[in-house]
This record gives sequence, structure tokens and C-alpha cells, in this order.
Amino acid sequence: MEMSSNLVPLSLPLGTRPATRQSTWPIFSQKRIIRTPPGDVGKYNVLIGQLLLQDWTVAKIMLIAIVVGMIGVLTLHHFAKVNLHIKPTRIGANIIGGLVFGAGFALTGYCPGTVAAALGQGSWDALFGMAGLIAGSWMFAELSGWTKRTIEKWGELGKVQLSDLLPVPRGVFVVGFALVLAAIFVVLHQFTTR
Repeated sequence: MEMSSNLVPLSLPLGTRPATRQSTWPIFSQKRIIRTPPGDVGKYNVLIGQLLLQDWTVAKIMLIAIVVGMIGVLTLHHFAKVNLHIKPTRIGANIIGGLVFGAGFALTGYCPGTVAAALGQGSWDALFGMAGLIAGSWMFAELSGWTKRTIEKWGELGKVQLSDLLPVPRGVFVVGFALVLAAIFVVLHQFTTR
């Protein structure tokens, strides 16, 4: 009977760890494009490195995610496989929400997605971030009636997409924007150490 290569032996020599598989997408493996494994994005030192503009791993992964997601979703929308549910643009709410999000990120070193990843990796300090996330969600729900009457009316532009602001077809915009983001990624990759 042949053992699967995915199985880990029950006992390993003391002080050794099982080998981890490389990424199935070699372009995104840690040795090619991103020098830090994507799972490390939930680690405090990587996130703080991004806030201090010393470790660009988070920005690189976000750029890849934006390009892949944008092309994927808009391609599926073009072929009528998904519907876009665009939220209205509200400048006042976006600015205030961004400031609150940024303050929470700066104080804890985690954003909502990475706090869950960090907690899953056993980082107990992420409990404070998770508590803040829950408290902030509760506070937002409690104040939603007031914010709908006030803050959400400041700078309300309706359901606007970035591609609507330029006189070019959406497909041309998507390709052009993806190329701009890819160029930013290449610059970050060439001129930063992480």
C-alpha cells in the first residue's frame, strides 16, 4: 500500500518539522514574487512593517487581489454570471469610516481580516482587535438611524464606479487600471526589500 504524499508521519525526529508544500501557483510562491508566505500577512510584525512603510508584503498581496478580483468579477458580470451590487458613494461616511478604520488598525496592528487570521494562528493579542471589531459593529448598528439622517447624506454621489468617471468603455478601463496596478506592484517589488 502506497502512502499519499500529503500525509505527515505520526512521529518525527525531535526538533524537525514536516516539509510544507510550495504554492501550486508558482508565480505567487514566496520565492518568486512575494517573499513572505501569504499566511504571514496575519502576523503583527508584517502588518506593523506595512504601517511603518518598511514591509510592503501586505500592499503587494492587496494589489494582486484587486487585479485578480476586478478582472474576475467584471468578466463574470460581462457574461451575465453575476450581478454587481454597487453601494452608493457617500464621501462623508467614507472619510469618517476610513479614519475610524485607520485608527483601529494603527492602535491594534490588525485590520478585520488579519485579526481573524492572527487569532486563528494563536496570537492572543488579536483578541483586543476582535473585541474592538465587535464593539465597533455594535456601535455602528446602534447609531445607524442617526448616521442615515446625517453623515450618510454628506457628499452623496449615488452608485458611481471609477470607470463611470472616465469617457472610456468599462473593458478598456479594467485593462488599463490592471496595468497601472501591475506597474505599481513591479515598482514595489523592485525597490523594496520585502
